[in-house]
Amino acid sequence: MDGARMTLDFAGSKILADSADGIGRVVFNQPEKRNAMSVAMWEGLGQALDHFAADPEVRVVVLEGAGDKAFVSGADISQFDAQRSDAEAQRAYERLTAAGRDKLAAFPKPVIAKIRGFCLGGGLGIAMQADLRIAAEDASFGIPAAKLGLAYGFGTVQLLTGLVGPAHARMLLYTGERVDAWEAERIGLVNDVVPVELLDGTVAKLAGTIAANAPLTIRAAKLSIAAAAQDPAARDMAGVQAAFAACFDSADYREGRRAFLEKRKPRFTGI
Repeated sequence: MDGARMTLDFAGSKILADSADGIGRVVFNQPEKRNAMSVAMWEGLGQALDHFAADPEVRVVVLEGAGDKAFVSGADISQFDAQRSDAEAQRAYERLTAAGRDKLAAFPKPVIAKIRGFCLGGGLGIAMQADLRIAAEDASFGIPAAKLGLAYGFGTVQLLTGLVGPAHARMLLYTGERVDAWEAERIGLVNDVVPVELLDGTVAKLAGTIAANAPLTIRAAKLSIAAAAQDPAARDMAGVQAAFAACFDSADYREGRRAFLEKRKPRFTGI
């Protein structure tokens, strides 16, 4: 895999993307607004994910916010009067942002949210759609809907409840209060909390470990975990079984067996 980086920009440089050594990176780049998500940024996120989905060299994607103040602090509230003023406007807003949300939800490769500072509202929704969440000690989390008078969609509430359970979901949604990184870890909202100075290295090591593993195996695991969380009637069991069979028919499976017998690290190609 190539170690060179080339930065791509989307949404007027509010979304940045680059990759190296099998690891893609998406940066929410609006630090002056604590990386609040505009409609254009949702479109740009979808474009960046399309780029990485089509690149066989990229095996895992890391999401992060620019600067040290926020991962994503929520939706860009300056657009609310124009785009989310009532229920009809909210439905239009959801249509405009649906492509980016859907592409993140359906992204076929592992996604890691690397979280510093504020991770609030829609930003927490983005983080919850990632496969793994690693937070620095300075991170804080919350869903302030009750303090704004708006409601969060069923999909976001379903994600939240799946991660933390109904009791903690109620506490977060009913109070609108923030929790710190350690409380987020305790209730299952994040996978790990590390000192700020160790965040980069921790995420790089985790992403590197995933990127070095067999891509078809990771894909099968991601599909199976997603199916396990769905209503049985909605599960694509044919797709799960096809991914399962692809692993056993792959050159990577043969490489894995040989590497084990030869006591060396396997070199997986995703075929």
